[in-house]
Amino acid sequence: MPLAAHQAAAPATAAPAQTVDADPALWVVKDADTTIYLFGTIHLLKPGFSWFDEAVKTAFDRSDELVQEIVLPDPQAVQKALVATAINPSGPGLEERLPPETRKAYLAALADVGVPAASFDRFDPWFAATNLTVLKLVKAGYDPNSGAEQALTAAARQAGKRVTGLETLEQQFGYFDSLSEKSQIAFLTDTIKQLPDAEKEVGKMVAQWSAGDPDALAETMNEGLDATPEVAKILLLDRNVRWAGWIADRMAKPGTVFVAIGAGHLAGKDSVQAQLAAHHLKAERVHY
Repeated sequence: MPLAAHQAAAPATAAPAQTVDADPALWVVKDADTTIYLFGTIHLLKPGFSWFDEAVKTAFDRSDELVQEIVLPDPQAVQKALVATAINPSGPGLEERLPPETRKAYLAALADVGVPAASFDRFDPWFAATNLTVLKLVKAGYDPNSGAEQALTAAARQAGKRVTGLETLEQQFGYFDSLSEKSQIAFLTDTIKQLPDAEKEVGKMVAQWSAGDPDALAETMNEGLDATPEVAKILLLDRNVRWAGWIADRMAKPGTVFVAIGAGHLAGKDSVQAQLAAHHLKAERVHY
């Protein structure tokens, strides 16, 4: 899921946790004068994961620039983008737009995360879907402020590194907004079905990320994407193709860059690494 979707959720205050040693996967694409590291992030973590060390920290320290999906926005920017892309000021409310068989489950899901029934009524289905997932995970102890992007951004700014985004906040929200009404409702319906197992499934993905096992991570992620092919194409495949093109273009300029994007984009048959083949580039795994 794009990083912006997590930024739209309310901030959480997390309890201290025992430190967990994580060794996420890292890749590198390089030629004679350009080095681009590819690091897969988890946007939402429980506090206490120790991942910003060893080869990941070494690669980051060697880099002149941090590139993420987006530059982390301030709350005012998030609010402005939401007004432009997610709000439906007129017409039927969200509950009325849902099939009768989905409404009861939708209202139960809202109640489960402690959100009043009318809270998302003027929002598009995609916004309800992404927020229900985040709110469910926050309830389980995950913290949007403990995501990898926050740590990387803070470290880059402290070191005086340039921080840029492959996309803008408005673009990321626009991907969701561009989905057909049918696909948005299917996305919300599928999300509701998966919510009871959300903590378990995300915990499984975090464990696979921590173990540096992108193949297992891809398999787990694909289980959740098969039901919504339009969502998978717009949010995963199309972006992987564009980002591979960006990497190919960036290879023409000397320097060292640390690219940090959602771990799902660096896993599976449609990954960014797979798309690099079209540009005659190969990403090598950094073993540590």
